Amino acid sequence: MIQLDDLDRAILRLLKEDARLTISEIAGRLGRPESTVHFRIKKLQEQNVIDKYTIVLGERLQPKSLAIVYIQAETPIIEDFLERYILYLMKTLSMFPNVLAVARSGKAGIIALIGEENREKLNRFVDETIRALPTLKKVEVFPIDSFTKGKEIVGFLVGV
Repeated sequence: MIQLDDLDRAILRLLKEDARLTISEIAGRLGRPESTVHFRIKKLQEQNVIDKYTIVLGERLQPKSLAIVYIQAETPIIEDFLERYILYLMKTLSMFPNVLAVARSGKAGIIALIGEENREKLNRFVDETIRALPTLKKVEVFPIDSFTKGKEIVGFLVGV
């Protein structure tokens, strides 16, 4: 495990807040020499603590209605087919632009984060697309009304 000190954590916090900050700006905010900040960022990149810099899309491009959908596949008669079917479902869901994230949950479960313009379109997508997938045991929809933490993940995940 990589040990981060207070300076490393402070640099990471600033970069998470705004990855466009220059080394000069970071050094100024932290009251440290530019050479120190430059060295620390380079070290964090070499250690794969910083993997890449990216953008978070603004609210104008983000879906207005979100839900977490839990999908449980029916266990087939030949249980060896379950793994292939789960992978097929995950790949299929991943192809839809309004499916922001897909993850496996347990042996036969999938969790998807779905986004749409409004609740009606979201429900229609779930009913007409997800519930229409063959051999599903359960589809549960958990609408997201608000975030306390992590709202920026939506802007990170939304496709363009």
